[in-house]
Amino acid sequence: MKQDLIAMIDVGCKQLVKVARTIRRLGVYSEIYPHDSTAEFIKSRPNLRGIIVCGGDNRVVDGVSIDVNPAIYDIGVPVLTVEHKGSHANDVDAWPLEPTLILENFIDRCGADRNWNMGEFVEAQIEEIRAQVKDGRVLLALSGGVDSSVVAAILYRAIGDRLTCVHVNHGLLRKGESERVIEVFEREMGANLIYVDASERFLAALEGVEDPERKRKIIGELFIRVFEEEAKKLQGDIDFLAQGTIYPDILESGTKTEKAVKAHHNVGGLPQDVHFKLVEPLKYLFKDEVRQCGEQLGLPADMIYRQPFPGPGLGVRCLGAITRERLEITRESDAVLRDEFKKHGLDKKVWQYFTVVPDFKSVGVKNSQRTFEYPVIIRAVNTVDAMTATVEPLMFPVLAAITARILDEVPGCNRVLYDLTPKPTGTIEWE
Repeated sequence: MKQDLIAMIDVGCKQLVKVARTIRRLGVYSEIYPHDSTAEFIKSRPNLRGIIVCGGDNRVVDGVSIDVNPAIYDIGVPVLTVEHKGSHANDVDAWPLEPTLILENFIDRCGADRNWNMGEFVEAQIEEIRAQVKDGRVLLALSGGVDSSVVAAILYRAIGDRLTCVHVNHGLLRKGESERVIEVFEREMGANLIYVDASERFLAALEGVEDPERKRKIIGELFIRVFEEEAKKLQGDIDFLAQGTIYPDILESGTKTEKAVKAHHNVGGLPQDVHFKLVEPLKYLFKDEVRQCGEQLGLPADMIYRQPFPGPGLGVRCLGAITRERLEITRESDAVLRDEFKKHGLDKKVWQYFTVVPDFKSVGVKNSQRTFEYPVIIRAVNTVDAMTATVEPLMFPVLAAITARILDEVPGCNRVLYDLTPKPTGTIEWE
């Protein structure tokens, strides 16, 4: 990249992401590296201007205290050591003014240009893609979500018609999702799009699987196998697979000082024997930066600010072992929720909202008859970077209207609940 860099060395700091994001907001690009990175590796980072060593409560890993490689201090650029400890370590909103001033002063001491911006980022990524792919061809896993859509736009700028987009319907999509993807990318944008209906294949592979990590890994591997099969059908060799991997995907899949929250299907869920070389131009961007990138690329607002949707789709919202009945309840209740949010002007206010259906039933009454059916759980959260989130305080009349419609229009459920858990302690998705 052309931007100056401040390297973040992770020595167990729970506030590490907050520090990295603060530096970016101050106009300097930052990346996070593990504590055991060699001095040679850190020194080789392009445009390195400074190093911040971040220690904290996670400094003891499996009973052993970790530390940075001592040679890091002799690289020849300014080094700042930051320690974060105590009960407020997870309260990332309680970031006082003084540490920000310390970081500003450190940036000045490094002589780093505050030139981190999306225009430079896009141009740098186009150059990197061209250098990586050369005359090759790329398959893009196009879900139609924000991340893969932005990747598509960057790739089209970089390699043009040597990009082929593949949209896989794995049977775990929202209501009308595939139809919308085809409408936007094939008919409106003229993209080279292949549609694959693999829903039966995915649902068969997931039958009886309860563990969320196993579900993610099964979905991740099947995605790769489908892309491999589609690549073989195309004339000529395709060596590259593009993905909409973003920084939170990597960070939440585990670091050397932080246990994995969950294996994202495009990170920890990938099989070991992938036959493609991966192209991931967004892998060091946070979610809000991805949207800024989309704006820089000129994508329409309704595409940039679409609801985030996980790669495993409704598979991580139909909790436990997936059944077709609960999957349909999840899909239909989600459609009702989205419709009601739009009616009440919440679709542009709330960052992410969806329904979850657990794998247990409760007793209820419908039409004076006893029922034994599933509950539907509503989740609505706001966030900037998807690393932390707060719950949207929905007005009771809105909740009542959503509840009435779900119970009236969605067969198989008899209760509606609202999840009031922030992140942390809960993740945004339930699985």
